Amino acid sequence: MTVRRTTLGGHTYEFPSLSDLLAKATPARSGDVLAGCAAESAAQRVAAQMVLADLPLATFLEEQVVGYDEDDVTRLILDTHDAAAFTPVAAMTVGEFRDTLLAWAAESDEHAISSLARGLTPEMVAATSKLMRNADLIAVGRRTRVVTGLRSTLGLRGRLASRLQPNHPTDDPLGVTASIIDGLLQGSGDAVIGINPATDSPAQTIALLELVDAVISRYEIPTQSCVLAHVTTTLRALERGAPVDLVFQSVAGTQAANRGFGVTLGLLAEARAGALELGRGTVGSNVTYFETGQGSALSADAHRGVDGRPVDQQTLEARSYAVARHFEPLLVNTVVGFIGPEYLYDGKQVIRAGLEDHFCGKLLGLPMGVDVCYTNHAEVDGDDTDSLMLLLGAAGCSFVIAVPGSDDVMLHYQSLSFSDVLTARQVLDLRPAPEFEAWLARMDLLDDDGRVRALTADAPAAKALLAAASA
Repeated sequence: MTVRRTTLGGHTYEFPSLSDLLAKATPARSGDVLAGCAAESAAQRVAAQMVLADLPLATFLEEQVVGYDEDDVTRLILDTHDAAAFTPVAAMTVGEFRDTLLAWAAESDEHAISSLARGLTPEMVAATSKLMRNADLIAVGRRTRVVTGLRSTLGLRGRLASRLQPNHPTDDPLGVTASIIDGLLQGSGDAVIGINPATDSPAQTIALLELVDAVISRYEIPTQSCVLAHVTTTLRALERGAPVDLVFQSVAGTQAANRGFGVTLGLLAEARAGALELGRGTVGSNVTYFETGQGSALSADAHRGVDGRPVDQQTLEARSYAVARHFEPLLVNTVVGFIGPEYLYDGKQVIRAGLEDHFCGKLLGLPMGVDVCYTNHAEVDGDDTDSLMLLLGAAGCSFVIAVPGSDDVMLHYQSLSFSDVLTARQVLDLRPAPEFEAWLARMDLLDDDGRVRALTADAPAAKALLAAASA
């Protein structure tokens, strides 16, 4: 184990392991305090960042934070590492890599940044993010292009897609349909119409899949559906011939945490293969959807690495992106404030985490979205989520999640509303996915300037969709 040290202000700071160095260099957050790995002072954090800046990127290929032999996520990261893609930055330190990314972002060199993805490990990008301010994360994220598709094309420049989330506390078909219609009339749903089911039974999952598929098919909507049931439930639905567009699963950054979710890499591969066999795409074949969130490994007591040392939650979050990347997803999003104030205490920490997660996911080649959300017992409010939403839009975020009235009545947390998505698009001059935008125009839901029309019940499209809801 290499001990790294530096002197700052007459005091010598020592970092006995790579995981300790990464943790101490991380901007303050409550989860790392809970895990016992946070910096003890601002001076110690700065000292760790100084040491980290001088650390060669290649160190992360030689020294692990979670052991190779005991963790399949580490094995996946190292066994699939693309040495050729890594070559342009292989001789750089973390600090030099940061500076190079910012130079490429300023020069609008999207190819130079995006082509690195398979040569970077999660620990490399997490380390780099720890040396960046929020504006740096935005600048590089904006210049990192990741495009995916199934029935809509996501991640294109100048676009901001949205997941329409029509959750209902009892999975009532009328309530779900009403929320779907509400979202469609306000221009949401181009990323996915994705439902968190109140129960995880195969029968209920199939019923919801068939409901959404009927709406999509009847109105020829260029989007995809997803019922966010456990992957084993989706496998059963596939066996019964259900119309599965996307296989969903929450994933984490260690084998132990994924075990806590009840999943393995093999299980995810099996489900993806089943969805691919259906061939339901029209513009692409990305058929997986993953959710992540800082603190998930810690909440499962699965956050320890080499010699039982705690690993900071942001590094573990980045490692979850390696799992997602392996299965070529259409969508990935961090649920940035959902786990609670034990992990991200207030609006400042939530905003920072959302920008970090977007930056790290994009650098690793993921179509990164964010659920801009918070639980009601956190020190976060709507002003914080407004700020993060607009910052993410400026950063080139692939998609955000929206629910009726910002209030998820099933999961009991606060997210963005459909009108919030319209605000972000208007303020930042962003548009929906191109296929979905064309559908909105065909349905006469756009005005002459390409903006979603004011919601009126007598509009032809509104009448048709409301009739579908009543039926």
